[in-house]
Amino acid sequence: MKFKSVFDIIGPVMIGPSSSHTAGAARIGRVARNLFDRQPKTASIHLYGSFAQTYKGHGTDVAIVGGLLDFDTFDERIKNSLHLAKNLGMEVSFHVEEAIPEHPNTAKIVLSDDQGELELVGISIGGGKIEITELNGFKLRLSGHHPAILVVHNDKFGAIAKVSNILAKYEINIGHMEVSRKEKGMLALMTIEVDQNIDEVILKEIESLEAIEKVTTIVE
Repeated sequence: MKFKSVFDIIGPVMIGPSSSHTAGAARIGRVARNLFDRQPKTASIHLYGSFAQTYKGHGTDVAIVGGLLDFDTFDERIKNSLHLAKNLGMEVSFHVEEAIPEHPNTAKIVLSDDQGELELVGISIGGGKIEITELNGFKLRLSGHHPAILVVHNDKFGAIAKVSNILAKYEINIGHMEVSRKEKGMLALMTIEVDQNIDEVILKEIESLEAIEKVTTIVE
């Protein structure tokens, strides 16, 4: 097994006790917050497998909520995140699920407010690394460790090529790309991980394309 750096072995700087149950959990929460793009009014957190069994003792609960408050893994405020969320008016609920997940460290987060709702499923794969495996019913594979563009579009010929051409025009390198759709000819989700944060001008150009419904980003 090859490691890119020493940090892949020892894990990230974090609030303990477990990189899988705290650092990974915080990152799942923070990606959800990033994609929701604002502080939610309610957060319904569903825990599966190992997360469900040990979430209080290992700090998974405070870690996820800390992420939802946009705290990084090393932020000392994570320890008090449940209290801070309550003071900010965020209604948080935890649900222990009995269903057996594909990965033992799995969480589903449902965020909502008067403007809308977001549902995200994430897994903590160890060493603080995560994967987002589902977003609003779309299957995907998103690491959350790189800048990314998520493009909701009509499932029509040429839509993917047009987005790729814009990124090529601005010399944006694609590290990973995949497309998910619930049904042929309906809405689809393009997930593109890139090597740098994307300028707002580029995002607007993508958003203006025919067949594009919505563009969301994850910044580094």
